[in-house]
Amino acid sequence: MGRPREFDADDALQTALELFWRKGYEGTSITDLTDGMGITKPSLYGTFGNKEELFRMALQRYEENYMAFFWSALEQPDARTVAFDILRGFVNAQTEECNPGGCLVVNAARACSDAALEIHKTIVERIQVGQKALARRFERARKEGDLPADSNPEDLARFIMTVAQGTAVQASSGAGRDEVYRLVDIAMKSFPRS
Repeated sequence: MGRPREFDADDALQTALELFWRKGYEGTSITDLTDGMGITKPSLYGTFGNKEELFRMALQRYEENYMAFFWSALEQPDARTVAFDILRGFVNAQTEECNPGGCLVVNAARACSDAALEIHKTIVERIQVGQKALARRFERARKEGDLPADSNPEDLARFIMTVAQGTAVQASSGAGRDEVYRLVDIAMKSFPRS
């Protein structure tokens, strides 16, 4: 019996992340993963569990390495800067030349059949975590007088997240960074001032 091929699990996880980001969850086959990662199926299952578990690990890495700007933006002193920094941060990640285009979460969510229902639930939960945190930040801004008293923090958070998801679709369709920045500028014209 041959000796199992050694590989760097960290590098393999990064490759899986990029495959899922580029092709979506369902569009990425086990063969795509094993070929791309340079490992056998038994090595994939032995190290990462199944495809679903591997995707969840890739999603965690994506959030930690590519979406950290989101949590930093929530610390900005005013709501407009929070919204602007979040939208620009998404565009930067979505259009970075060394990254696949668009957003891992949006790309993965595009075609989730019943067979991938659990992954779809995971994606929705991750979006909601960010959206709820943003709504809390906007609620604080409203209480501090940084947003008009009649502002709806939940709707504002939903608006920002919707624009971010739209910029992801534009980026994955080939729109360049400057083009997508202009969409952010248009969106910010709709954001309320105190």
